[in-house]
Amino acid sequence: MENVEVVTFQYGQRHAIELEKAAWIAKDLGVKQTLIDTSVIKAITSNAMMEEREIKQEGNTPNTFVDGRNALFLLYTAIYAKGQGIRTIFTGVCETDFSGYPDCRDVFVKSMNVTLNLAMDYNFNIRTPLMYLTKKQTWALADKLGAFDYIRQHTHTCYLGVEGGCHTCPSCVLREKGLNEYLSEKTSGQKNV
Repeated sequence: MENVEVVTFQYGQRHAIELEKAAWIAKDLGVKQTLIDTSVIKAITSNAMMEEREIKQEGNTPNTFVDGRNALFLLYTAIYAKGQGIRTIFTGVCETDFSGYPDCRDVFVKSMNVTLNLAMDYNFNIRTPLMYLTKKQTWALADKLGAFDYIRQHTHTCYLGVEGGCHTCPSCVLREKGLNEYLSEKTSGQKNV
């Protein structure tokens, strides 16, 4: 993949399997990967993503929310990108059927885009191709692009770090719900042909 690079973050997440998956995918696709350690965030915030505690909803936001995480990710990615002469940054955040994370909303990403452009006097273009897609629509897009099986087999979203998913954490529930909705629709569509 010419002109594509990936940035992966180690922020002290307890589901470190995502780091292994990201490294494997980058190598498999022949894409340059840069790993950035932002684990210092553990010293200033507390949440169920970085600590061994029960995952639960706390008010409007689940206790898996890592304060400032996507802001840090975009900031560090922008610093790296500018150094490489890269202007376009893609991120996979989505607000349609998200878990209640405020930093997955379009308004946040647009705000960060403006902030980074002003802070670094550089014209970044942050792209969010999944922003308004449901998980079902994301699976449909993967299938349309011929990557359905690859994504199903090689990506990871489980908050608990369970290979293949725990089937109970909010991330697994969302992923599986979207997958099942897509497969059900696809199967019924094939029957109607």
